[in-house]
Amino acid sequence: MVSLGSPAQPRPHGTPAAATGSAAAPPGAPPGGPARAGRAVAVCVPALVMLALGGWGLDRGGMWRDEAVTFQVARRTVPQIWRLLHEVDAVHGLYYLLMHAVLSVHPGEVVLRLPSVCAAAATAGLVAALGTRLARPRVGLWAGLLYAVSPMAGHYAQEGRSYALVAAGATAATLLFVRAVRGGSWWAYGTVVALTCWLHEFAVLLLPAHAVSLALARVAPRVWRGWGRAAALAGLALLPMVLVSESQSAQVAWLRPPTRATALGLLRTFLGPADPVFGVCLCLALMALLGAAGRRGVPTCAGVAAPLAVVPPATLMLVSQLSPLYVDRYVLYALSGAPLLVAAGADRLLPPRAGARVAALAGAAAVLLVLTHQLPLLRADRDPARRPDDLAAVARAADRRLRPGDAVLFLPEQTRNTALTYPAAFRGARDVALTESAAVSGTLYGREAGPPDLRRRMARLDRVWVVADRDVLAGRWRPGSPVERTKSAVLAGEFTPAGESVVGEVAVRLYVRRAPAGLSGPAELSGPAGPPPRPPRPARR
Repeated sequence: MVSLGSPAQPRPHGTPAAATGSAAAPPGAPPGGPARAGRAVAVCVPALVMLALGGWGLDRGGMWRDEAVTFQVARRTVPQIWRLLHEVDAVHGLYYLLMHAVLSVHPGEVVLRLPSVCAAAATAGLVAALGTRLARPRVGLWAGLLYAVSPMAGHYAQEGRSYALVAAGATAATLLFVRAVRGGSWWAYGTVVALTCWLHEFAVLLLPAHAVSLALARVAPRVWRGWGRAAALAGLALLPMVLVSESQSAQVAWLRPPTRATALGLLRTFLGPADPVFGVCLCLALMALLGAAGRRGVPTCAGVAAPLAVVPPATLMLVSQLSPLYVDRYVLYALSGAPLLVAAGADRLLPPRAGARVAALAGAAAVLLVLTHQLPLLRADRDPARRPDDLAAVARAADRRLRPGDAVLFLPEQTRNTALTYPAAFRGARDVALTESAAVSGTLYGREAGPPDLRRRMARLDRVWVVADRDVLAGRWRPGSPVERTKSAVLAGEFTPAGESVVGEVAVRLYVRRAPAGLSGPAELSGPAGPPPRPPRPARR
C-alpha cells in the first residue's frame, strides 16, 4: 500500500525524511515503489484540488480593470507590445508576451484566466513537493491542500494577471534551492529566480529569504558561494528591468505606506481569514518554529518556510515606509511558506509512532474542515462585485444608452478601458477626446487632445455621454493632468447632468448643454433624456 507517513522507527523532529530512510520500501516490495507512489499522491492530490477550485466559477461574465489591461494589451502585435513597454508596464512585459501567445488561440475571458489556474495548481503541487522533501509525504500533502483551499490562492488563481505565475515560479525556485543545498544545480536555481523576477521584479525578495534559510541551516562556505553566484546571476538579469521600471514609478504613486493593521491583515490572510482557522493555524505555525534550526548543513521545513512567508512581505513593508511599494498581491508568492509552517507544526504534535496512513488521512480531514469554514469566502469571491469594478456591467449600461453618432467622454482616461475591452457596446459612438488609438500610440488608453483642442471639440456638442469614476463626478478626485482638468471644468461650467446609470464605482451619465440664462431647456430635465434606451444586446466578449 501507498505510505504517506514515516516508518515505525521514530526520528527527531526537523530531521529530513531522506536522512532517516523514512521512505524505505517494505521487505519484498520493489525498491522505492511505495515511497515513490506516496510522494506522487502527496503532490498530485493538492494540485488536482487547486485545479478544481480554480476552475469553479471561472467565467464571471466580466473583467475588472487590471484584467482588462492584460486582455487588450496581449491582443496587440508584438511590436506594439514592445513599444508600450518603453512607456509603461515594463514590469509586466514578459507576462504580456506570454498572454499574447495564449490569447492568439482564443481571445476570451476564460482563456485569459486559464494560465493563472494552471499556475496555482502547479504551486499547490510544488508546496506539497517541498513539504515532502523537507519533512515527509504527509506534511507535503497537508501543506499542499492548505494552499489549495486558501482564499488568497483561490482569488489570484482566477485573475488574468501575472501573480499566480510568479507564485509558481517562486515556489519552484525554492524547491530548486533546497535541492541545490543538498548538492543540486545552483545554475538551475538562479535561472528560475531570474525568469520569475522578469514576471514581476519584487520576486527578487526571494533571495534574502533564502539567505536567511541558509543562515538557519548553518551551511558550509561552499554552499554560500554557490548561492551567491546564482543570486548574482539573477540580479544581473533583472538589472535592465529595474532601470526601466524606475522611470515608470509614477504607476505606483497611488500607494500609501503600510501600517500595523496591514501587516496583521496579511498574517490573517496567509493563515486563514476565518476566525477558527486563523487561531489554530497560528498556534501550529508557532509550534513549527521550534524546529526551525535542525542539523548543521540541513535545511528544515520550518527553516525554509518561515523566511519564505515572512522576509519578502516584511522587507517590502519596511521599504514602503520610505517609498510606498507594498500591495499584498506583489508578495502572493510568500503565501507558499505559510501552509508549510502549519503542516510542519501539525506533524510535530503527532506521536512518533502514529500510524502513517491514519495520520495522513486525519490531517486531510482537518483540511476539509478548514475548507468548510472558508467555503463561503471562496464562493463570494466568484461574484464580480468582489472585484474593484466590473467592466462588462459598465459596457452593458453603455450599450443600453448609446446610439450611433453619440459623443462619449471618458473621465479619467483610464475608464476608456471599458471601450477597449468591450468595443461592441460603443460601436458607432464618437470618442470626443481621443486623437490616437491605444495600440498605435504605444499607450494603455490612447492619446487625447490637448486642452485647447478639447475645448473646441466640446464646444460643438449639445449632449455627451460621460463614462466616469463616481469619485470624479462627486468631486472627490483632483484631476492629475491639464486634459483631465479641462474635461471636468467644461462639464461643470457648460453642461448639466440629465440622467445616469451607475454600475459599482463607475457611472454612465448623460450631460446636456445648459440653456442661455432666462430660457428653459435641457437644464430643467430630470431623469434620462433623449430617446428611450435600446433593449440590451447579447454580451460580446
